[in-house]
Amino acid sequence: MDVAEFIEAVQQLEEEKGIPKEVLFEAVEAALVSAYKKNFCSLQNVRVELNQQTGAIKVFSQKKVVEKVENPMEEISLRDALKLSPIYTIGDLAEVEVTPKNFGRIAAQAAKQVVIQKIREAEREKIYEEFANRESEVVTGIIQSVEQGNVFVDIGKVEAVLPPSEQLEGDKYEPQTRLKVYVLEVKNSPKGPQVFASRTHPGLIKRLFEAEVPEIYDGVVEIKAVSREAGQRSKIAVWSDNPDVDPVGACVGPRGMRVQAIVNELRGEKIDIVRWSADPAEFVANALSPAKVTRVEVDEEQKIASIVVPDNQLSLAIGKEGQNARLAAKLTGWKIDIKSESQSAEEAGDES
Repeated sequence: MDVAEFIEAVQQLEEEKGIPKEVLFEAVEAALVSAYKKNFCSLQNVRVELNQQTGAIKVFSQKKVVEKVENPMEEISLRDALKLSPIYTIGDLAEVEVTPKNFGRIAAQAAKQVVIQKIREAEREKIYEEFANRESEVVTGIIQSVEQGNVFVDIGKVEAVLPPSEQLEGDKYEPQTRLKVYVLEVKNSPKGPQVFASRTHPGLIKRLFEAEVPEIYDGVVEIKAVSREAGQRSKIAVWSDNPDVDPVGACVGPRGMRVQAIVNELRGEKIDIVRWSADPAEFVANALSPAKVTRVEVDEEQKIASIVVPDNQLSLAIGKEGQNARLAAKLTGWKIDIKSESQSAEEAGDES
């Protein structure tokens, strides 16, 4: 890269990559100072001047003006300084041009390295900004490899890392297969942007429904809450202010096709879609679906809901290992106490 090529490259980088030419010239000047010191074994304090129009390069040694020189590398006598300029006085910093005859070749190499480095930095920054704006979104990628338990997914321009803690039970991570992942976090590192992804985050459920259900995407149906035990079961509460729209039916889809597509993507994870309500008693009752609820009493102050269900619905309301009740509590934000009708009647008889 000669001087003319460098000036042209600087202009091109400013236009195409958005790198200000001042930034490039400053970086090149700093690189030339290092190159000078390295190639000419110099311990002097030097400044490099790069003409932004012509590309001409000059190297100046900076020396303190003194009465008596003790260190020629760092000092210059007042008499010699005045030969350079009549304005110098004791204590000033005088500049003496020390540009080597063969410095052009060294400068060209240093400039080339800076240009390459700045291009890489600009591309990394552009990729970082692109993916930083995609946090909390779902992206589709191709599995590249599995190393030490981490799954690496090509999502275009960068690989997303799916750590073991964010992997879905039932997933088979085979190279070259397509996979939808939720973008958890994007970090900027010296090696470029790092994208961390998840298959277990509740946000994945929300984004999949937004993609699958047009009414959600259009804002006709709103997702109010999601609770999830990844790989096993999830609950989603939906609502619409349009009385002509059934929010649950919209999410289920014709013949259950919409929700089934999401279940398939999540490798068979069960999904309960329930109707959200501003009435806590109604919302808690809905959240315990598929169980039927006989009665709900709420303690607004302590946010405790006491639920009564038919005897044959008790195990369904509680769920396997308490999962249904646990997910309903997460979905609603209420503590839920469930009893069967016979247990409730028995307690009422004891009290009387």
